[in-house]
Amino acid sequence: MSTSNIRNFAIIAHIDHGKSTLADRLLEITGTLKDRDQKAQFLDNMDLERERGITIKAQTVRLAYTAKDGKSYQLNLIDTPGHVDFNYEVSRSLAACEGVLLVVDAAQGVEAQTLANVYLALDANLAIIPVLNKIDLPAADVERVKHEIEEVIGLDTSDALEVSAKSGLGVDTVLEAIVQRIPPPPNDSDAPLRALVIDSWFDPYQGVIALVRVKEGRITKGETMRLLATNCRSKVTELGIYAPFPTQTPALNAGEVGFVVSMVKELDEVRIGDTLTSLEHPASASLEGFKEVKPMVFAGIYPQDSVDYEMLRTALAKLILNDSALSYDPETSVALGFGFRCGFLGLLHMEIVQERLEREFNLELITTAPTTIYHVVLNRRASEAEETVLAIDTPSKLPPLDRINRIEEPYILATLHVPAEYVGPVLALCQERRGVQRKLNYVSSNRVIIDYELPLAEVLFDFFDKLKSCSKGYASMDYELIGYQAGDLVRLDILVANEPLDALSIIIHRSTSFERGKALIAKLKDLIPKHQFEIPLQAAIGSRIVARETVRALRKNVTAKCYGGDISRKRKLLQKQKEGKKRMKRVGNVDIPQEAFLSVLSMDD
Repeated sequence: MSTSNIRNFAIIAHIDHGKSTLADRLLEITGTLKDRDQKAQFLDNMDLERERGITIKAQTVRLAYTAKDGKSYQLNLIDTPGHVDFNYEVSRSLAACEGVLLVVDAAQGVEAQTLANVYLALDANLAIIPVLNKIDLPAADVERVKHEIEEVIGLDTSDALEVSAKSGLGVDTVLEAIVQRIPPPPNDSDAPLRALVIDSWFDPYQGVIALVRVKEGRITKGETMRLLATNCRSKVTELGIYAPFPTQTPALNAGEVGFVVSMVKELDEVRIGDTLTSLEHPASASLEGFKEVKPMVFAGIYPQDSVDYEMLRTALAKLILNDSALSYDPETSVALGFGFRCGFLGLLHMEIVQERLEREFNLELITTAPTTIYHVVLNRRASEAEETVLAIDTPSKLPPLDRINRIEEPYILATLHVPAEYVGPVLALCQERRGVQRKLNYVSSNRVIIDYELPLAEVLFDFFDKLKSCSKGYASMDYELIGYQAGDLVRLDILVANEPLDALSIIIHRSTSFERGKALIAKLKDLIPKHQFEIPLQAAIGSRIVARETVRALRKNVTAKCYGGDISRKRKLLQKQKEGKKRMKRVGNVDIPQEAFLSVLSMDD
């Protein structure tokens, strides 16, 4: 098919604004799916995607559409993830398109993730078609939402489409708008092959499969390909498209989207955003935008039963075959035993990985409190020309205090969309989390957009829960990393019977260390059972104790059998008991139940 009859587009929307439902209607109207194959949220393959109403993995589908002008068109829909954790994946999916459908709920209006992804589309110079969904709802206010889009994003909404994806009302106008308003891809069939890797995954029978958009040239079955970022070379064993089920094809031409099956066995060799070219006639330069995806949130994952350690290792090894952004390294904790230190793109990514491990592999897990990467600048020694900077992802790796010059923590720029009546509590929450306000904009009489600079560590703990609580669920949030800033950060250790519990150590700002330490040991005091001796619980910063509680000893009445007689007999028994408890305190072991760790690690403020 001529490139003039190809349209590549994506759908961007906030969670629950109807992106997957609109995709279902497009599949239905174009006859891509037969009646027996139809199901809700067809492009969402995982149970988690269906339950949460989110897209985790990018999907593509080719639609065959005959327009009102009588011409046949090839429409390639690239379904992108919507959450901030997958920002890079979204940018690569948008780089494979020439236009996007901006779906906005006609009742709720512009939300945070809508804004973040539409800015990515604007940066990529894509054609944007505003689509107002759910116009049949009683609460829909089309004119207000149009005004919001113009005010917040700056898009002209005079020709915005008004649809109801659930009922199918107006969806046929969306297909005509895609044909008329999204430009065709450039015809670069004669140039050397350059294809953008949108996504990749591992198949146990075929090896690594890459989802690609051919930007220039042509790729054929049997030729040898090369990936420019990793210099990986392999023979193309199979080519195909999703329409919507895998269908083999002998070649993929410029402007087309499809999958490439090669003989590559390692997923890390085929990275998202890489450029695929031909070994015989290679391209001179790679496509713009490729970068290494680095995890920003770290947490320890341990099996509740140490017998399951090997099962957990196997499960992580299998999971990473389809999730190259996940990283893990073996880790040992005195309190929790053997486990793994895992790196994630963000909190949602962490939740998804944990839930998949528990569901798909039947594991019971303990996940430690999430931390981020800190930059520790060491004191310069006389022999050193420059400062030494260490990247630390766990408190146990912090060097001694006398070696530290300063600790820098990552900061984010958070964009919060809040109803006007909840602005006060949201501002108070951000101030409490050491935030600095950058902008406050009333986009309508009832909608406010607030920009705040916040330390990422303050967002990791329970910020999203608190935000939803103080706004009764109406606030939404998106963020981007803006760099590192030095702060008065310290390591807070929890000591039980003078022994530090590494699983409960945290890096925290000095101003909140006392409250957090006091809360931690107060909860531990209620959870650790009494022993035959006193157990001191302490929160410490270095050698300084900032909070203390004591688990009292079990008392045994050793004088119960003394009926009368001289007082010296009772004193002798009490003294003997005192010496025994003193000896037990010195050599006794404190048994801390798993429930204590589970409860403390999920502790609220």
